[in-house]
Amino acid sequence: MLSKLHTKAHITAFGMYVPDQRITNEDLSKLVDTNDEWIVQRTGMKERRQAAAGQYASDLAVEAVRSMESRYPGSLDGIDAILVATTTPDTFFPNTAALVQAKLELHNSMALDVSNACAGFVSAMQLAIGLLDAGMHRKLLIIGTEVLTKTVDYTDRSTCILFGDGAGAVIMENKFDSEPSFIASYSLTEGDIGGSLYRAAVSPVIGDITLKSDSLLYQNGREVMKWALRKIPEGIDRILSFMDYKPEDIDIFVPHSANLRMIESISERSNIPVERILTSVEYFGNTSAASIPLAIENGLCAGSLNKGNMTLLYGFGGGLSQAALLMRWTL
Repeated sequence: MLSKLHTKAHITAFGMYVPDQRITNEDLSKLVDTNDEWIVQRTGMKERRQAAAGQYASDLAVEAVRSMESRYPGSLDGIDAILVATTTPDTFFPNTAALVQAKLELHNSMALDVSNACAGFVSAMQLAIGLLDAGMHRKLLIIGTEVLTKTVDYTDRSTCILFGDGAGAVIMENKFDSEPSFIASYSLTEGDIGGSLYRAAVSPVIGDITLKSDSLLYQNGREVMKWALRKIPEGIDRILSFMDYKPEDIDIFVPHSANLRMIESISERSNIPVERILTSVEYFGNTSAASIPLAIENGLCAGSLNKGNMTLLYGFGGGLSQAALLMRWTL
């Protein structure tokens, strides 16, 4: 679905958090048959962070929000809705957003999880825009948080090298006296090929695919890579063409940080130079719903993401789903 947005929604605060514990490529070489050169050559990853024992998605989310509040004092005042994007909830229910609400004592707010894997953070932002435009809510807290290291098989070289833990948070609310920030939205899901990337729950199958039922994360990396290299450049072209934009109009591109080599190929096929791309994969790994806010943090710290930049956020992954927002960065 492509949409031209007529919204006064803005991001008004931002924060992030990653656990202290690092998993280096050398650490992984002691668990499976791999080494630093092999991992960097294929993924660009050097480290990923790991949540402590007893530290879960809601805990990382709370730390990201506290980081945000320290940067933007009073930013939590008036929050009336919490959207948490995660594939690694503490529990199926109550949802992770409800746990975050309780820990932050945001008692006058709705709390809802958004389950759209690596597209989840942008999907949650899209939902927030709709809720603001409809007048149903006035100030929303959107969080992407993951503890993926608790879900991977550390005997499987193809997946255990990829994933890490982290969280990012934004506040979204209307600013009626400001120029628009969000310009266009794009979303698409291809559920018929969803079995390429999954984590089983109660069903033993997806279509004709029999699932492994140990609650760990499984990925057909080759198929997901082929899909991403075909579909993401196509989706980028769709949203840009829809608004009569060209790749050179984009100052900053923030894709889901799945794999640096994948991002480099998407860059080449989309004619968006790698110098304009923000990633978080090198030192945080693939953090699914948290990867885009972590990449934003890297851009802010490096001074490469600045107020006024034409920015394209693009989440993609499990579903298989895509979610994109074209916006002018105004924070």
